[in-house]
Amino acid sequence: MAGGTSMYVGAALAVGLFDRLAPSAVAELRLIGAALVLLAWRRPGRDSWRGVRLVRAGTFGLATALMNVAYYEAIARLPLGTAVAVEFTGPVVVAALASRRFRDVGAVGLAAAGVLLIADVRWSGSPAGVLWALGAAAMWAAYIVLGKRVARAGSGIDDLATGFTVAAVVLVPLLFTGGTGAATGFGLANLAPLADPVVLGLSVGLGVLSSVIPYVLDQVVLRRVGQARFAVLLALLPATATLVGLVVLGQLPGPLEAVGIALVVAAVALRSRDGDEPVPVPATYVRDRSAPS
Repeated sequence: MAGGTSMYVGAALAVGLFDRLAPSAVAELRLIGAALVLLAWRRPGRDSWRGVRLVRAGTFGLATALMNVAYYEAIARLPLGTAVAVEFTGPVVVAALASRRFRDVGAVGLAAAGVLLIADVRWSGSPAGVLWALGAAAMWAAYIVLGKRVARAGSGIDDLATGFTVAAVVLVPLLFTGGTGAATGFGLANLAPLADPVVLGLSVGLGVLSSVIPYVLDQVVLRRVGQARFAVLLALLPATATLVGLVVLGQLPGPLEAVGIALVVAAVALRSRDGDEPVPVPATYVRDRSAPS
């Protein structure tokens, strides 16, 4: 819930930047801001930048970055509800594939029904928007699977820093792209808004609120639960968005949205009664927790 709240407050910053930058460029700025904050905070050692660990972290970081790019491009073309509903097929599929019991399937079904009701699905958007949303769903599924592997390795937050850094470097060309509200095409002209300190400040804030805080909290949660439970817990995000909309924007949910929230909560309660496979707590994590702040 805390991660979702932070993510959706950050989304408000992203909407403000869409008028000056392409959605993909905003996603890249979010990634750069998150990488800089994590590098300054964690200062990963040399081992973080070598071998299998670097490849694992870089793959995870790239999947996370592409998820955000696809999501921003989708909401630039589709109604938000449609994009969210399509994107949620990612974690729902992960939960279904990881299930071993009938009640797990039932929980996934409840979560899916709740998400569809909350999202108020409309399929009248552009084909390109639907494809971007499906791409975001695929990357979200990859984020869950790869994030679990990073969390199991025992240095999840440090690997977030290296992974985001790798992805930020690979996706730098996105800063040169144009889109709605920005110069079209690909070129240096699209970098003009970056000369504004306000844009740079919003980018750092977007990185912290939408990436650093929620993804660090995801790593904490992933240490304690399996992929199936985590995927179902992610279905709380539409409910969190509804709550943020009510408190911040005064958007009162309608009857169908209220039913959807109830279905999602029921799904989480049903799934949470069954434990996932235990996740061993690495020694490095124990040291991190015992170290003075």
